[in-house]
Amino acid sequence: MMTFRKVFIFSFLILLAFSSRAQHTDELSGNPVFDGWYADPEGIIFGNQYWIFPTYSAPFDNQVFFDAFSSRDLVHWTKHERILDTLSVKWAKRAMWAPSIVEKNNNYYFFFGANDIQSDHERGGIGVAVADRPEGPYKDLLGKPLIDKFHNGAQPIDQFVFKDKDGSYFLFYGGWRHCNIARLNDSFTGFIPFADGSVFKEVTPEGYVEGPFMFIRNGRYYFMWSEGDWGGPDYSVAYAMADSPLGPFKRIDKILKQDQTVATGAGHHSVIQIPKKGEWYIVYHRRPLSETDANHRVTCIDKLLFDDQGLIQPVKITKEGVPARKLK
Repeated sequence: MMTFRKVFIFSFLILLAFSSRAQHTDELSGNPVFDGWYADPEGIIFGNQYWIFPTYSAPFDNQVFFDAFSSRDLVHWTKHERILDTLSVKWAKRAMWAPSIVEKNNNYYFFFGANDIQSDHERGGIGVAVADRPEGPYKDLLGKPLIDKFHNGAQPIDQFVFKDKDGSYFLFYGGWRHCNIARLNDSFTGFIPFADGSVFKEVTPEGYVEGPFMFIRNGRYYFMWSEGDWGGPDYSVAYAMADSPLGPFKRIDKILKQDQTVATGAGHHSVIQIPKKGEWYIVYHRRPLSETDANHRVTCIDKLLFDDQGLIQPVKITKEGVPARKLK
């Protein structure tokens, strides 16, 4: 009788353990993945943590700081407040937007836009700050903007830093329907001219408005951007593919847009790949159906899928989000 009881208890504990594990595996992030009005999210992996660096979505005069969020599993997120603000960047006064971050030599370089300049006669543009850990605090690297002028018609906003296969770093950026690429120098304090002597090359594809992003998959360069009005329901994401980070980029299709049963204004995104796995995720902002204020945007994550030819399939935006995925 005692033996049977022990076997029963042992079996029950095993079933309980498997049940608990299954529940944990099936846990979903939900969308949005964290509370608050946040937009233009850059998702990235550092070590065994996921990070999201978004814009604080508010009227321009209130956009004077950046928060960051970290997670070990895509489901549970920790907020890191004010990793950079205008107190640390003397030339930045407002409209701090669309961060992009990269790690190099154990330092973290945080690129950002500020002041929403409308001409070469205003102070502002794209800056860069540095810290020794992802959550900061960050300090202004240059004491001035890295780019403070319009080149090829591109407003100096919406910067994205891309590391190529050979270790080179490129900066994609641009608003006002123009996109430039420039090659960063080793210290991220300036640029290396291209072979023809130019510093800023225009790579604008058809339909481009803002929000450039690039990643490599199976040797091909995927270039992505946002289309439409950021404050409207039709904000969206399209893409192109090329054999070089310089293009040329021929628009293929729109892959992220509103779903009138879920949310509107889905755009300005980034992409995360889980290392050594074929799992890709798109991190983006959208506007809840209940909201009409342009700044009421939330950060979401959904699956990014590809067909057999490597083309990106239309993204299904969800309320459920993505399953827990711990990094090893």
